[in-house]
Amino acid sequence: MENVEYIIVGDGYAALFFAHRLIRDKKSFVLFSEGRKSASQVSAGIINPVVLKKFTTFWKAQEQIDFLKESIKEIEEYTGENYLIDAPVHRIFHDENEQQLWHKKSQKDELADFLDENFDHLDTVKNDFHTGKVNQSARLKVNAFFAGLFSFLDNRKQIVREKFGYSELDTQNSVYRNYQFKNIIFCEGIGVKENPFFSDIPLQPNKGHNIKVKLSIPVPENITFKKKHFLFPVQNGLYFYGGTYDRDQLHNDVDASAVEQLKKGLAEFYPHGFEIEEVNFGFRPTVKDRRPILGRHSEYQNLYVFNGLGARGILNGCYFSKSLYDFIEHDIPLHEEVSLERFL
Repeated sequence: MENVEYIIVGDGYAALFFAHRLIRDKKSFVLFSEGRKSASQVSAGIINPVVLKKFTTFWKAQEQIDFLKESIKEIEEYTGENYLIDAPVHRIFHDENEQQLWHKKSQKDELADFLDENFDHLDTVKNDFHTGKVNQSARLKVNAFFAGLFSFLDNRKQIVREKFGYSELDTQNSVYRNYQFKNIIFCEGIGVKENPFFSDIPLQPNKGHNIKVKLSIPVPENITFKKKHFLFPVQNGLYFYGGTYDRDQLHNDVDASAVEQLKKGLAEFYPHGFEIEEVNFGFRPTVKDRRPILGRHSEYQNLYVFNGLGARGILNGCYFSKSLYDFIEHDIPLHEEVSLERFL
């Protein structure tokens, strides 16, 4: 029997950022990864403190940005790689009204650090009304982030690549197979619907498609373009474009309508030829109030849930991993806006 302080179930941003908290504080743990690509692993990796439809910011945006930068530096110390890409988001304005609204909001205290008051005109893409740069925005090297952390855990024999079997969990004795544990953290995204301990949390799956395209004329690589969706370079000369949002078509297949939406969206500002090389989709775990769900099971006091990160999985996963860790280790109460108890 192996004694561990934590078992983590999941392999997305919530799971890996919580694992980071344990690594930095030298806590023993094992992570169960089912091996399928989560919504996190096919995500764009955009780090963006602004809601680009309304030009507003969100709860704790600056705190989350600052904490992410600090955490990525800590992760670099043991993986040897910095996973942040300094490629700020440039929002392509639809018309003059959007440009004026951006300028007006850039003067407000809560947005002055994020909305650059100077406009740019970019080559190659159609931007008749120029673009606005989101300061402090960036991207995460998504594939490298997951590969690097999984490799680190593999080398330490802290990852088990198999589906967690709920029926084999002995809650009375805190035993799972050959592991004696203190706490289990379930970070399963929409997979939590199969979890008998937390299946009733109010998650709404949000299906998102993205495409990888070959552009006939390259665009600048140090920029993340945004109009309806995001465009930026990835590996092998391809570009990522996405992602869509759909709460209705939740079958486990590609939606032709979503692909068509992406093609039209890209053609709207990229007036050159392109070819679709790959289509991906995932199911974001979203919550109606747009806040993550963190908390302890009402009956089994060492079972916890960390879910509902939504479209801001990187920022939410990083920042609130510490909140959950501090709740468990130091009995620091969870903020009522993210606590599981808000639904009880």
